[in-house]
Amino acid sequence: MRPEAKNAEDSEYLHGTTAEEQARLSKLNEILNEASLRELRLGGGERILDVGCGLAQLTRRMARTAGAAGRVIGIERSAAQIAEAQRQATAAGEENLVELRQGDVLAMPLRDDEWGTFDVAHARFLLEHVPDPLSVVRALVRAVRVGGRLVLEDDDHEVIRLWPEVPGFKELWNAYMCVFERLGCDPIIGRRLVELLHQAGAAPARNTWIFFGSCAGSADFEVYVENLIGVLEGAKQKMLEFGLFDARTFEEAVAALRAWKHRPDVAIWFAMAWAEGVRPVSFNSVTG
Repeated sequence: MRPEAKNAEDSEYLHGTTAEEQARLSKLNEILNEASLRELRLGGGERILDVGCGLAQLTRRMARTAGAAGRVIGIERSAAQIAEAQRQATAAGEENLVELRQGDVLAMPLRDDEWGTFDVAHARFLLEHVPDPLSVVRALVRAVRVGGRLVLEDDDHEVIRLWPEVPGFKELWNAYMCVFERLGCDPIIGRRLVELLHQAGAAPARNTWIFFGSCAGSADFEVYVENLIGVLEGAKQKMLEFGLFDARTFEEAVAALRAWKHRPDVAIWFAMAWAEGVRPVSFNSVTG
């Protein structure tokens, strides 16, 4: 039983915004953005709203694809993430490519004349971290025009498989998922994306998986393993605080994972859930 939902503005991002976490997110973007952009199927000229945009690396990729005729706005709650996003954009010579606005997903900083005008509203790795994902999706539906697209990308953490199995990993991963539940969030939100689109008043149109795994022998395998370790270490304090794991057992499991990555026969099997819907003519922006 998940705890009663809190307001989104009271929710807590599990992994924090330290420099180490921002570095992990940057690497995560590097290995995922191409696939996300492919599935977005942008044709150019779109008005795009990217909610929970984080470091805005994918947001900038969207803007490059949308081109000069398009417009991209990124919404991010964390001032620290926005500052790093702006630093990265400036370093890439793209400081004017997207408009970044600080704000909460349920009180998005959009003008009255901007609601209902976007061609695409997108959220990735956001819904798993908010206690009321349905309200977030309803806001996204309100943001797009009639016929506009809603794109949701998120995790179902039960999908992960490491083979051969790593000693202690299964127990550690279960504890990690329990942290989400203790925070009032949903570690298996990915399987619910189509349901959420429907409940929010959108018309579901498509779903798929984005493979997020690798194996020994692949050039990017170590990046995947280190990302996995970074995710776990980001949640370590909460695991200990909630009494889900003890520090010694945690370190032993992480050490086993680091040793495992050097084997010649290992693989990570994981996938990110993807769902797309459209805003119908009949959508009621009040009751949504």
